[in-house]
Amino acid sequence: MTMERSTWWVTGSGMVAMGLLALLPELGTGGVAPQGPAELPSAGQVVPLGLEDPAAYIPADNPQTAKKIELGRILFFDKRLSKTNAVACANCHMPGLAFTDGQAVSLGINHLQGGRSAPTAINRVYSKAQFWDGRAQTLEEQSTGPFINPVEHGFLDYDEMTTKMKKLSGYRELFKEVFADDITEKNIGKAIASFQRTLISGNSPADRFDVGGDEQALTPSAQRGLELFRGKARCTRCHSGFNFSDEKFHNLGIGWDTNPVDLGRYVVTKNPDDIGAFKTPTLREIARTAPYMHDGRFGTLEEVVTFYNQGGIQNPHQDNTVIPLELSESEQQDVVAFLRSLNGEGWQQVAAPTEFPK
Repeated sequence: MTMERSTWWVTGSGMVAMGLLALLPELGTGGVAPQGPAELPSAGQVVPLGLEDPAAYIPADNPQTAKKIELGRILFFDKRLSKTNAVACANCHMPGLAFTDGQAVSLGINHLQGGRSAPTAINRVYSKAQFWDGRAQTLEEQSTGPFINPVEHGFLDYDEMTTKMKKLSGYRELFKEVFADDITEKNIGKAIASFQRTLISGNSPADRFDVGGDEQALTPSAQRGLELFRGKARCTRCHSGFNFSDEKFHNLGIGWDTNPVDLGRYVVTKNPDDIGAFKTPTLREIARTAPYMHDGRFGTLEEVVTFYNQGGIQNPHQDNTVIPLELSESEQQDVVAFLRSLNGEGWQQVAAPTEFPK
């Protein structure tokens, strides 16, 4: 892959995934790729090195457009999309923390505490199932789910949310312009999902070394860590591919030492094989997105590697790929050095709006 492979078009506040939309006629979702945005913004930016456009998931019924992305950005940061006017999507997905919140578990309205850590919103364009348990099948569905969660945004239902928003004529005008339609739950989801699909990370030191061929991009320790990552440490059994995730669900034993046990994916599928299983997160930007695991129990990457080295927490449903690794102290340090090399670029330009629709 070369840096000139495709283009992300940039406005002053959002990006349109031109490269993602136009490269393949068929997307991974089985739908037909849209042919391009409704309007072209003014300047271009290449897709960061290391990312693969054909793997992107952009539904055929929700093509990326500049105006839709900008509307999604506004919605993402607007605290009025909560019962108490105190919580926006950006409360749990802060730009300064690589779109996480730095908390073990997130806080919603009235400082109510959720049960899981907020995963990064970065590189969600490369994923279908969303949330730790995969209960949302699309990014559109994920984008609206928190609004009717009593602990998060706190609306009783989507009607309550849209009724509140329809009182803001500025929003009604924007939705009419973008969708030729009124404010609806589905249109809100489409706008926020379109914005989230522009949050990408690539061109990390690891990419420059492994894809770009820059032998100086990684320290000797990180280079050793890369070899361990692919070999003795067995990391690629789950953290595979260019986005460092197999997009599957695994039981590592996290939560089996607490009461009650979080059953994870099983709550969605009711399949006994999914008891205690959680989705493999991307490792991109991992050094910026502490704490770690779905319950945020580990504050450092060193703790995470030690956990894996010990073989997780044994339980009746533990994934059979999780075994003691017998890494030495220096080998563990090398793996951490490689993980730190996965910090990249492509999302840092995002900022909150200076004003919101009235």
